[in-house]
Amino acid sequence: MSGPYTVRIAGDLADREACFAVRKEVFVAEQGVAEDIEYDAYDAVAVHVLAIREDGVPLGTGRLLHGAAAAAKTGGDPDVGSLGRLAVSREARGLGVGAALVRAIEDVARARGLTAVDLHAQTHALGFYERLGYEAYGPRFPDAGIPHRAMRRAL
Repeated sequence: MSGPYTVRIAGDLADREACFAVRKEVFVAEQGVAEDIEYDAYDAVAVHVLAIREDGVPLGTGRLLHGAAAAAKTGGDPDVGSLGRLAVSREARGLGVGAALVRAIEDVARARGLTAVDLHAQTHALGFYERLGYEAYGPRFPDAGIPHRAMRRAL
């Protein structure tokens, strides 16, 4: 990856804890999402990715659900993965970390034979995802009290 950070699959417990710490900072502390709904059963089966600064400070995270875990979020299509919980720490915004995380998740999806990736974007982030090739579909809906839209990108 370009820049003073790397993006990798969260391969061990320390990496996973770093992912959860970024999510807590962004979703729970900044956005007011209740901690008891931020972490869910899907965390155990998801592929988590982590952006980490050269000195070991976690900068961002995201996760990919696939197979049965993704079905409820993707309309039941087994060939579509679900990108979620994308979070970038305040200090790392504007450095390309979010885009690098999305591309890493797409790489994981391709490696698992998926043909598309769905996500539920907070409406303020629609432009970010559109620049990465995602197209919105369906109506707006609330999730954790925040307006969202479903989006998809074919791989």
